[in-house]
Amino acid sequence: MDSLLLLTILVVVGALAFDFINGFHDTANAIATSVSTKALKPRHAIIMAATMNFIGAMTFTGVAKTITKDIVDPFTLQNGSVVILAALIAAIAWNLITWYYGIPSSSSHAIIGAIAGAAIAAAGFGALNYGGFIKIIQALIISPILAFVVGYIVYTIIKLVFKHNSNLSKTNKQFRHVQILTAALQSYTHGTNDAQKAMGIITMALIANNMQSSTDIQWWVQLSCALAMGIGTSVGGWKIIKTVGGKIMKIRPVNGVAADLTGAAIIFGATFIHLPVSTTHVISSSILGVGSAHRIKGVKWGTAQRMLITWVITLPISATLAAIAYFILDLFF
Repeated sequence: MDSLLLLTILVVVGALAFDFINGFHDTANAIATSVSTKALKPRHAIIMAATMNFIGAMTFTGVAKTITKDIVDPFTLQNGSVVILAALIAAIAWNLITWYYGIPSSSSHAIIGAIAGAAIAAAGFGALNYGGFIKIIQALIISPILAFVVGYIVYTIIKLVFKHNSNLSKTNKQFRHVQILTAALQSYTHGTNDAQKAMGIITMALIANNMQSSTDIQWWVQLSCALAMGIGTSVGGWKIIKTVGGKIMKIRPVNGVAADLTGAAIIFGATFIHLPVSTTHVISSSILGVGSAHRIKGVKWGTAQRMLITWVITLPISATLAAIAYFILDLFF
């Protein structure tokens, strides 16, 4: 088999594997609050999330185009297929490590850092498209801060609206029903942003191997990535559900609704302007914001600190792993 075709096949398989792992790694974030409050049974939550993720992935392609062209230029990328394959290996490895330890790290940070690290290993720092890369990094940094602030505001408004309601049990029961809808919405927005990253990676490889001449996302790429994300979601990530759903704060239905609405709004806003964000960071930060507005001492800041450290180190670690993977793969290809 021609080595270029073999590399292309390996990249497609690797990208779908990344999407599958992303499904069970990150989907936990989207449904963790609804599971922890018992608004949804775990099995029902996962089926709903898988369905909504698939629908979301089939709806948009703007983020995929950003991934395709804004980190590196696929039309001039040196040894492009090897770079992309190395990035996928590094991102998958880091996702599995953090999943094993139940740490909600960012798949977005992992793949973006990995692409940058592999490209630098192949062609030096000049390989990066600095304008687009900095724009993506800014989105990754600003989005969780925005989610924290908006989560704080949303929950504060809900508290003011229901402050004279003496029947807290009845209010929480009503919000538990609403939470089913907000969890579905959050799962949908997760699909609109996260599944597109694998679409962009496959398109990068097709362009680098002269199998495509534009950054448009082909229908088979979109469908296969949507399916991989949906199937991955159906597997579920119980360790991360436990961390996000209970180790940040004790979540009640009213908290869950506020966090879900915040997360969905921030993620969909990013999708709308074609920017990849970390759904993990956004959802976790929205829970932290809601928790701070509810009772600041009720937030388990030790867990938040551990998550923050993981978020910070993901980019450099995934970049380093990708550079190492590139040098190894370059010996064979």
